[in-house]
Amino acid sequence: MQATSEIVARGVVERAFRFEVEGEEVPGLLWRPEAATGPTPVVLLGHGGTQHKRAPNVLGLARRFVRHLGMSAVAIDAPGHGERVDDEARADAARRDLERRLRATTGEAAAPRPAQSDPDAYAEAHARAAREWSALLDLLDTDGLVADGRVGYWGLSMGTMIGLPMVADEPRVRCAVLGLACLSGWPNEAVRAAAARRLEIPVLFVLQWDDQLMTRQSGLELFDAIGSADKALHAFPGGHVDTPLYERDAYDAFFARHLSG
Repeated sequence: MQATSEIVARGVVERAFRFEVEGEEVPGLLWRPEAATGPTPVVLLGHGGTQHKRAPNVLGLARRFVRHLGMSAVAIDAPGHGERVDDEARADAARRDLERRLRATTGEAAAPRPAQSDPDAYAEAHARAAREWSALLDLLDTDGLVADGRVGYWGLSMGTMIGLPMVADEPRVRCAVLGLACLSGWPNEAVRAAAARRLEIPVLFVLQWDDQLMTRQSGLELFDAIGSADKALHAFPGGHVDTPLYERDAYDAFFARHLSG
């Protein structure tokens, strides 16, 4: 893992880095407490579709977990996102289409999902992203940055589409915040269903009651499929991006409960 820059602000050290997986360079950001002299618990942050590692919600959560919990946080650009965009026109079109759907009248799947031109490419990009998270955990372990294997995952929307299979198969992840995702209506349904059934770690699942990108029932089906004995559903009125900011208090409590001490 090669550090490329580092800044310190209000007790948070933000380090940009790069590492290579399967011949492809992956950029990331690591946030640690300025006062940390050794390993800490770590929360992996999976961004949403059309976002990237420096998306405002990712930055806000990372700094919050460092300042409130004394933990570290790390985020990477998923394939085709952030610094890894290889087709600017296609990425811009995807952003515009997502914005169009999110502006649609609230209600179950009010805006139809665009047809996937290449479901296999979609599936491979998500599988690659999961392998990159595991490779990054190897590097964090090698660098002695993780306290007693205490690793959590936070990822909503595309962060769940990628993260759900990863956390189901990655024994180093002890707990996960997932949600804003569904079982049916998107590619990889069978993969998600099987991964959900394999889950045994504590899960906090977030659902928006009037999500424009999926039906309410498909979100409830995904929660129901999760095999964890310790799971909780937090449901809120409103559309896909309307989760209230006070839900971050629940994230704090969840990770403190499962990763601290």
